[in-house]
Amino acid sequence: MTFSVPRLFRCLPLLLPCALRAEPLALPLADGEHFTYRVSWAIVPGAGEIKIEARKDPNSHDPRLLVTTTTATRRLARLLLPFDADSESIFDLNSGKLLSLHESTLQRGRKSEHSVKFDYGTRWAVYAPQDPAQPTRTIPLPEGNPFDLIMGLLQTRTWTMKEGEARDALVLFDDDFYELTIHAVRHEDVDTELGTFSTLVLEPRMEKTPPKGMFKRGSSVRVWIAQDPHRLPVKFEVEFKIGTGTATLVDYDAPSSQRVAGAEAPRP
Repeated sequence: MTFSVPRLFRCLPLLLPCALRAEPLALPLADGEHFTYRVSWAIVPGAGEIKIEARKDPNSHDPRLLVTTTTATRRLARLLLPFDADSESIFDLNSGKLLSLHESTLQRGRKSEHSVKFDYGTRWAVYAPQDPAQPTRTIPLPEGNPFDLIMGLLQTRTWTMKEGEARDALVLFDDDFYELTIHAVRHEDVDTELGTFSTLVLEPRMEKTPPKGMFKRGSSVRVWIAQDPHRLPVKFEVEFKIGTGTATLVDYDAPSSQRVAGAEAPRP
């Protein structure tokens, strides 16, 4: 897998994985919850923006949660590299399992689009490219309950970890599953527009299978989880040899059930 700046913008909001559990999974997003991140690349501040939003599916008879993500370059970065990406993931609210996801990207007028549906009975994932020239194919589903990459990032909010501990995880990127181990490496204060947060830094590593993709190339990924009741993912980054992409939380809306008139984003 070759990583470029466009691929970086696709994976930045999606790189941190979720835990594998036998019991029903607790989803880290609720109806009405919304995150906005500002992305900087190397020495280019404000190079992009990531928005993540969750809402209940009003058209489904079964309780389902829709999670949408939009990613786009901004300002000078958009002049040099126009890029947009959208994804929608559908989760069963009873089990917490990912049912399907749809992803599309648009770069310099070239569009790429695909969908994935999960069959937990047969342990297969059905990958369907939008391009009719590319065939639909089935992918073996590794042990555990996968999440798409965006929910992998946010799922770490539900973990209770101490420095030095680790948890196994499964993540899907395009048509490939990554079996990862997430390490709690240190505590660190993070300054954001919402204030200064005391966080726990989590780092995914490929230890149980041969490294591939960005991990094979020596890149690293980290996420900073606030250690307060809200447990917001306030920052995450991807480090490459050519530079580091960093996404920092700049706006947050609490779930609809928790809002009150005039309520503001949580402050540390």
